[in-house]
Amino acid sequence: MLETGMKAPNFTLLDKDGKEVSLSDFRGKRVVLYFYPRDNTPGCTRQACAFAAAYEEFKAKGVEVIGISKDSEASHARFAEKYNLPFILLSDPELTAIQAYGVWQEKKLYGKVSFGVARTTFIIDAEGNIEAIMARVKPDTNAAEILERL
Repeated sequence: MLETGMKAPNFTLLDKDGKEVSLSDFRGKRVVLYFYPRDNTPGCTRQACAFAAAYEEFKAKGVEVIGISKDSEASHARFAEKYNLPFILLSDPELTAIQAYGVWQEKKLYGKVSFGVARTTFIIDAEGNIEAIMARVKPDTNAAEILERL
């Protein structure tokens, strides 16, 4: 179980253009790392659009925004283009980062039990340590809450 103050697990995943991106690439910069269940679903779209709307504020604070789901690079490319998302989207079909960050969890919906990505946001400091963990975030207010916290 990850906790604040711990070293954030490093990962290397592919972005929407098939380019490798590692968390360590952002050393010296704060990172908002948010995990979401799926591209083009109502909640995930609202969350991504909220981050997009606030992206310039994040950049002004020197903060990079990275979204991760298990969707493919092609799905991310379509999602980013459709909603004009300016930040990095990473594909994690093997659940490498998703499991390292402990966000692959049991979910219950209408009495049915399954596993999936729990919507969770991490703030990583410039040294690569976990500054904050926000679990069960609300898609509509997540970006604003993080900006307020920064």
